[in-house]
Amino acid sequence: MKAIKKYMGFVWILLGLLVAYDRILDSLVKIASEKLEDNVFGWVVLLVLVPIVVGGLITFGRYALAGDYDEE
Repeated sequence: MKAIKKYMGFVWILLGLLVAYDRILDSLVKIASEKLEDNVFGWVVLLVLVPIVVGGLITFGRYALAGDYDEE
């Protein structure tokens, strides 16, 4: 079970990086849009949501890799 937790930690970190890449690209497309609604939404996602989601995924993965979730 410990090996699975460490493997999943690696998966969570990769998922965090993938989400960061995808959301940053999508936000930049929305920011470049002519519509005000898309522009504002792009900035909100880029400056608020991306750091929260990506930071949470990477932190969770780092703790799983370090073995902080192992029962002792």
